[in-house]
Amino acid sequence: MHATATMPVGRVRDGALDLLKWLALVCMVLDHLRYVGLSLDGLYVPGRLAFPWFCLAIAANVQRVRNTPLAGHWRYLGWLLLFSALSEVPYRLFIEDADTLNVLPTLALGLLVARGWQQKAPVGRGLALIALLLAGVFSAQLMFGLFGVLLPLAMLLVFTRPWYFCLLPGLVCVAANQWQTLLNSGTPVALLGLVACLIAPWVGLVLLRHAKHVAPPPMRRWAYAAYPLHFLLLLLARQIIA
Repeated sequence: MHATATMPVGRVRDGALDLLKWLALVCMVLDHLRYVGLSLDGLYVPGRLAFPWFCLAIAANVQRVRNTPLAGHWRYLGWLLLFSALSEVPYRLFIEDADTLNVLPTLALGLLVARGWQQKAPVGRGLALIALLLAGVFSAQLMFGLFGVLLPLAMLLVFTRPWYFCLLPGLVCVAANQWQTLLNSGTPVALLGLVACLIAPWVGLVLLRHAKHVAPPPMRRWAYAAYPLHFLLLLLARQIIA
């Protein structure tokens, strides 16, 4: 399977990509439902699909618009940075013992790295290097750390290679998800979470290839606002349950 076949040309809406984003959003909400005060530990497993699928969506967008003006790339980065800032307070209110930033800074740095690899322009390469340096220095403060920043690039590399190269982003995803802690835990949920991390890139690429004719509602810029808003809604649900 070559994922380049899944990328439409021009301004054609990619229904498979919209579906991937919707599924990633649903998995993220399921993961965070574990913090509303109910015994929902099993939701950790589908929750492991959210971050790699968001990274795959970033990589797919970078691949699709590789020949377009840089203005579109800057808008994409700008929205990520804006909602990184807007989401931090809701994130901290909901995840009270959070020891990292919310996930959007990781995705923003990952976008810079993937785009720098794809565009090969001096400015892009320079920004990618700066993003890598920041990720290395502040890995402990970033959700999913340095490996999380590298995951969109690992996804991008698979697009022009056979399907079995999905093992690479799978391993990067496992490394980004505290695999040693999960392995040492040895619980069924932890082990299934590791499996979910490993297969998430392959499952996502299969979806992009075989769901080309689906037509879910387009996920547009409003989706950025869904990230901080879902924290506030889940915080309200936790207060009602308590």
